[in-house]
Amino acid sequence: MLDRYYYLASLPTLGELGTEPPMGPAELLEHLIDSRQRYELVGSLFLLDDLLQRESFLAGEVEEVDPAVFSIQQARNESPLPEYLAGESAVEAKGSLGVAADRLWDAYFHYASELARRFHSRFLEAWVIFEVTLRNALVTARAKRLGLDENEYLVATDLSLSVEEVAGLVSEWSAAATPLAGQQVLLRGRWAWLAENDAWFSFRDDELAAYAARLMLLRQWERIAAEGAGR
Repeated sequence: MLDRYYYLASLPTLGELGTEPPMGPAELLEHLIDSRQRYELVGSLFLLDDLLQRESFLAGEVEEVDPAVFSIQQARNESPLPEYLAGESAVEAKGSLGVAADRLWDAYFHYASELARRFHSRFLEAWVIFEVTLRNALVTARAKRLGLDENEYLVATDLSLSVEEVAGLVSEWSAAATPLAGQQVLLRGRWAWLAENDAWFSFRDDELAAYAARLMLLRQWERIAAEGAGR
């Protein structure tokens, strides 16, 4: 228990969404380098942001990446991704998806879900389910708007709840005046989910994972705010 208190008490306090993060994700991982389980648990959360940055870079939306788990070369698609994400057979075993990016996300969510089971992390398990559900709900909304079959773009459906679970958030996102405002709606929704769910845990590794999730959202808000100012 004292070890858990040390890890949490030694971290800087996080402010509300929109405030400056006191450290970067890579810095937090460095803080955990002597604990393999905590490093992997927190790293599995930060991988989501690394994948988002990789997508933005490959789409030409950003020129720089700042990954926490990936190397710069991996985030730029200049070197292979880790086998647990890039292995074709692992993805196909869960159900082959037509789009390469979706296959990668499918592999990621199943990897994070497996870590949650291995580490008995109720927080990571719940977070994965929420993120998969939200992603698939957004895909469904976009597909209906464009007249496409959403089933071709869904990922990790075995981990997803009904899209009705996040219908209010998706409706608010759909009504946003600009793409930037829509991204901010989703970040606020994710922040609210953390506020509702992290109270389940008290001074366990799951509380550290919730801290990491908040830190990631602070960095994402900072990044999209900077992108919006640049435009």
